[in-house]
Amino acid sequence: MTTFEVRTFGCQMNKHDSERVAGLLRTQGFLPAEEGTDADVIVFLTCCVRENADERLQGQVASLKALKAVAPDTLIAVGGCIGQRDGEILLRQLPHVDVVFGTHNLGRLPELLIRARTSDVPVVEVLDSGTDFTSDLPGEREHPWHAWVPITVGCDNFCTYCIVPYVRGRERSREMDDIVAQCRDLVADGVREITLLGQNVNSYGRDLYGEPRFAETLRAVAATGIDRIRFATSHPKDLSNETIAAMAELPSVCAALHLPVQSGSNRILEAMNRRYTAEEYLALVKRLYAAIPGLALSTDIIVGFPGETEEDFEATMHVVRESRYAQAFTFIYSPREGTPAALMDNPVPREVTQKRFDRLVKAVNEGAREYNKPLVGTVQKVLVEGTSKRDVRVLAGRTQGNKVVHAPAPNGVDISQLAGKFADIRIEESQTWFLVGTVEGYEPT
Repeated sequence: MTTFEVRTFGCQMNKHDSERVAGLLRTQGFLPAEEGTDADVIVFLTCCVRENADERLQGQVASLKALKAVAPDTLIAVGGCIGQRDGEILLRQLPHVDVVFGTHNLGRLPELLIRARTSDVPVVEVLDSGTDFTSDLPGEREHPWHAWVPITVGCDNFCTYCIVPYVRGRERSREMDDIVAQCRDLVADGVREITLLGQNVNSYGRDLYGEPRFAETLRAVAATGIDRIRFATSHPKDLSNETIAAMAELPSVCAALHLPVQSGSNRILEAMNRRYTAEEYLALVKRLYAAIPGLALSTDIIVGFPGETEEDFEATMHVVRESRYAQAFTFIYSPREGTPAALMDNPVPREVTQKRFDRLVKAVNEGAREYNKPLVGTVQKVLVEGTSKRDVRVLAGRTQGNKVVHAPAPNGVDISQLAGKFADIRIEESQTWFLVGTVEGYEPT
């Protein structure tokens, strides 16, 4: 049988789509390549939100030239957002690629691979739009206890720096009944944690029902009996009081929220087309902390957006201090061709951006440490994911607040048997990005 490997860059939607690629290829008789061996088919699911993702793809695909030289029958396929954006242009840059496909025709990959196998020329198929949801395709989950469940695809917000609406299309919502039915099936299959996905989950249902129905969706998914519900990503302008109430009232909805702020400057936020002010964002954060004690709040922040001044950056630092983030993903602005921001004047000098970025990272790290300190001495319910990357004798898992926890395995317990189980772990030490503790109890294996 033909073997395959899927390499995934970027967001959680790409991780979900990679599981669908694996499921599709499995149904065609393909097998995953064993670790350390070369696959017959290598599929890239790509991201083009930031420049470094483009560079990673270029580097990894270019490195496969040597493999193609000794194994010319190897098929290389590039899909996802870069495939959608670049299409045939990719073949000029990487002529040894065999298949290019986009975000709207994932289900066609097996057929495209067959065409490439029997053809002397590369196969390119990129559609302008789609009507199907990739969740309807066969899938092979990375972990049996966790599932990604898209509820929307695409985006209608058109932030000026963002390429997503152009490569994923306009926002489309799945029928709520389909979402709930899928979640019910996942629970029956032993899934313990579901992550609901969308570029802006808070606006879910607006295109179908005339108004957002995300809070209702949370309640319906919780009613399936799932142990944990996470979701990403939330847009501050659409996070409703009804959703906050659902988060506060439903035990299965994790007390963790990713709420990208991007900047703390009202002038920059307007230039980004974010459609809220820093004051409105901080008022929302205040309501969230009041409604959900112990909330772990995370965010995205861009440094060096065109025209950003020192005053603008200090406004961002103020929001960081006031918001008390448990985690923040920080990025240096990179222009994306085809977006309005790429045409804006007054770029910030790289050396200035780097100094600001370093200051921001320091503040974010300090905030994460402060968030973790009160957890020492508490007992956290942790969903075990497997072993620590550094020590196979230490288990790794996550709290409700999405904090990584490490703990030595109990005597005589095989950690692989605990994966997907809940364990009670007493936290004894806090680091910036993880916690250390001792297992006090766990579900039967």
